[in-house]
Amino acid sequence: MNPFPAVMIGGPPHSGKSVLVYALSQALRQAQAAHYVLRACPDGEGDWSQETPAEQVRLLRQKGPFSSAFVERVRRDIERRHLPLLVDVGGKPTPEQEQLLRACTHAVLLAATPEGLAEWRERAERCGLILIAELQSVLHGEDRIDEEKPVLRGVVSKLERHHPPNGVMVQQLAERLQHLFAFTPGELKEWLFQQAPTELIVDLDQLARADGITRWQPSDLPRVLAEIPPADLSIYGRGPNWLYAALALHAAPQPVFLFDPRLGWVQPPVVELGDQPSAALHWTLTPKPRFTWLEANPAQPHLDYDELQHVLAPALDPQHGVILSGKLPLWLLVGLALAYRQHPWLAIVQAQEYTNGIVVTSKVQEHRPGSLVVLRGNR
Repeated sequence: MNPFPAVMIGGPPHSGKSVLVYALSQALRQAQAAHYVLRACPDGEGDWSQETPAEQVRLLRQKGPFSSAFVERVRRDIERRHLPLLVDVGGKPTPEQEQLLRACTHAVLLAATPEGLAEWRERAERCGLILIAELQSVLHGEDRIDEEKPVLRGVVSKLERHHPPNGVMVQQLAERLQHLFAFTPGELKEWLFQQAPTELIVDLDQLARADGITRWQPSDLPRVLAEIPPADLSIYGRGPNWLYAALALHAAPQPVFLFDPRLGWVQPPVVELGDQPSAALHWTLTPKPRFTWLEANPAQPHLDYDELQHVLAPALDPQHGVILSGKLPLWLLVGLALAYRQHPWLAIVQAQEYTNGIVVTSKVQEHRPGSLVVLRGNR
């Protein structure tokens, strides 16, 4: 039996679920409560949807219908979780999609009306979930707690995108989740690190604290790379995509493993270069005078690790640098970065910014790791 809880956040469409999940995740991070947010719907947006300008969210959102394959993949991800989960589900699950709810252990319900709460309460009970909270969502007014035990009930207000709430209800619910996710960081890491496939483990959270880093910046990259020996390694913790790519390229050709909360310790897939790239991704090539901008985005709502162990990516001009961008899981982005490591230099675009490429490896003096390649106005 999986020891980690999986808390479903459910409610009708447009009730503010994604904003609430983001606010709860931020509060749990501040409390150092280890967890992972799983967007269990095809248009799940992820934290970047709260941290990116509105026009960029529209550009990056991955829309698509539920499919049987998608449901089965997400159900499997929930069941084999390696951390406590917050699961953001769609607003209108079909009977087939309710297997995602049954894979969870607990439920937080959110709706604008009593009728919406009643519908989801019946669904949660039918799926055997332990109810933690029932919240009525309102745009205006203040939070209100009507009942604390056994179920937290009341009003949560101002669930507006780009203005995550921090009222009494969010705080109270976050505290309750923190008690549920009662694994100390030390206990969790000890359990996970025992399973790491390499002797050398790069703990990004510990590394950041040791260097006094509160938010990773590209300027931190040269110092970090100088501290890590170029050997086979396992990478654990929260960090931007460019940091993961830089560490993997620093270790190459030695093997690298990443900790994925859905999959455990995984190795990036083998990516080969050719003229007919894999159809699982949409590829957009933008040639520039000194580099090629390659954007890769999923061609389907969910990219399955087991089905993408061998990926074919476009062969690019070997004399030019490469900038990689797109909404990809870390294991696939790192696989792509490793495939292009023989180019003069390689940069990664971070989704939240989408204006600069951050150089992660280089053979030329002009572009050093941590430097920026300005992209604004280039497309």
